[in-house]
Amino acid sequence: MNPTFELLHSDTIFKGHAFSVELLLTRLPDGNQKVYELVRHGEAVTLVPISPSGEIYFVRQYRIGADQALLELPAGMLEAGEDPAEGARREVREEIGLAAGKLLKLGEFYLAPGYSSEFMYIFLATNLYPAPLEADDDEFIEVETIPAQEVYKMLDSGLIKDGKTLAALLLARPHLLPPSSKD
Repeated sequence: MNPTFELLHSDTIFKGHAFSVELLLTRLPDGNQKVYELVRHGEAVTLVPISPSGEIYFVRQYRIGADQALLELPAGMLEAGEDPAEGARREVREEIGLAAGKLLKLGEFYLAPGYSSEFMYIFLATNLYPAPLEADDDEFIEVETIPAQEVYKMLDSGLIKDGKTLAALLLARPHLLPPSSKD
């Protein structure tokens, strides 16, 4: 069953450089009306870059919403009309200074569909080689590498707190660990 929600009116109440906020007046399936707040956010990519020796590249950066530096996989917003794979190739070069000789799309999902339109594409990046691009001027990141086995111990222990990183690592797990290592 797919209930019908009818959009009656929308009003943009905030417009920033990364997202906007809209108030949406809707008619619910039972005929009542409700106002929803929606964060309009462009599409984005997250990468799981892995070295030939089995180390995963991460970035550590301060996140205002968490009020702390978080360990995350390289990620970023797509430019308007940009192909997700091309955006992934650009982001990995900007964030860790390496290009991906091979990209494998692992999945895609809405990041927080209860209040945001952001849609995320996940890629496994292999055959890495040096090819840095200049980082965004508002990014202050540290690159770290961690062996895949250790990463999954951290994930299973609850030490990784970033949602897109958790989802991407779970999608990548079958590609990175032998079957006996998943237990």
